[in-house]
Amino acid sequence: MIMAATATPPAPAGEKNRQAFQELKTRLHRQMVDAIDLSKAGQQSDETLRAQLRALAAHLCSRQSVVLEGHDRDVMVNELMDEIYGYGPLEVLMHDENISDVLVNGANSVYIERDGRLLQTDVKFANDEHLLRVIQRLVGKAGRRIDEVSPMVDAKLPDGSRLNAVIPPLALRGPTLSIRRFKTREFKFEDMVRLGSLAPEMADFLMMAVKARLNIVVSGGTGGGKTTLLNNLSRFIPATERIITIEQTAELQLQQNDVVSLEMRPPNIEGKGEISQRDLLKNSLRMRPDRIIVGEARGGEVLDMLQAMNTGHDGSMSTIHANDTRDALDRLELMIALSGTELPVMLSRQYIASAIHILVHVSRLASGERKVMRITELVDCQQGTYHLEDVFVYRLGGTDSKGMLSGTFYSTGYEPEVLKRLSAYGYHLPTELFTARELTTGGNYVSRYQ
Repeated sequence: MIMAATATPPAPAGEKNRQAFQELKTRLHRQMVDAIDLSKAGQQSDETLRAQLRALAAHLCSRQSVVLEGHDRDVMVNELMDEIYGYGPLEVLMHDENISDVLVNGANSVYIERDGRLLQTDVKFANDEHLLRVIQRLVGKAGRRIDEVSPMVDAKLPDGSRLNAVIPPLALRGPTLSIRRFKTREFKFEDMVRLGSLAPEMADFLMMAVKARLNIVVSGGTGGGKTTLLNNLSRFIPATERIITIEQTAELQLQQNDVVSLEMRPPNIEGKGEISQRDLLKNSLRMRPDRIIVGEARGGEVLDMLQAMNTGHDGSMSTIHANDTRDALDRLELMIALSGTELPVMLSRQYIASAIHILVHVSRLASGERKVMRITELVDCQQGTYHLEDVFVYRLGGTDSKGMLSGTFYSTGYEPEVLKRLSAYGYHLPTELFTARELTTGGNYVSRYQ
């Protein structure tokens, strides 16, 4: 097991010591709650209340009945404040910028994802009741509730992170909590090329595709980097265009000024008040958008998105969960069917082919690395069959001396039809960019066409 990088000194080492420490913290926390005068607390400023609570925590930790050394006493005071204002035992993990996911499988099992790999930590809760209390507080901060009547919840935390919690009776082994961290640091194409996620030629092509208002769909699995890539692509939308983003949970970080960000609203405890992505997309068409970005296409809104792409909103983009490019097209057809519109399969395929120009598939390898596996042009659809042509691909080549997966990016030699459209917009990519050859990554990347 590993210990995550911490923002405060770690709790006492040793399995028994950590468990005893958490149990003592739970007892002290209850004493603090009992000692707080809620009627007066609401009349004080947040800064004053925090100072009084810290003083109360220090007082409780200094009593003779509490056996704590100086270092452990400081740690206890900090963790008691985390129990009231922060993430409890998870606070140290939420301060580590290299952690992308925090996964709690019960009081004694906490995992993190760092650099695409899952690692078990030594972080523990006192018991399931302690974990449940932390979950309820975090969910409450998001304006939601979780209990036996509603034992499953999706919510967005104040810092933008996504939270999912499931508690008994649905979770058989105790409360579970999953937090997808919100990354404040912008991850650019330059970083992706340096880390080997894609080749410079691929970045150049995608950059021009966005500027020339091609409709792009990014496919991939969970955690594959779809949203990161979509954020990168959005950087190259001209500042003169009006953009509307539609998401289930707001994650996109567009830098342009004329951006309207819309976020769906889940139903309340009575099952009412839901505003779906499809409702938002239909409304966005009345807001004079130049481009529409759907964070993730999940259902019937796909039909409205394709209609927008086909009716003057060129340059729109979205992501979709899929295992490969053709699977992404199959899922689009399925979601058209879910919209309630009975379209023949052949007509659905022609509609998809006329709307989408470029498909980008991303994947997270077993080593934790994220790669752009292929960039594909959807040329057309003839007699119900898609005509797809790969422009760039990543081919796995086995494992290296350290047991890590290795592979190479290639240009297939196919010259895309969309080059004519790029030329019409004044963007001329040299034909040698598409010569069949092996591509290299790494080093400092500066686009020649930016």
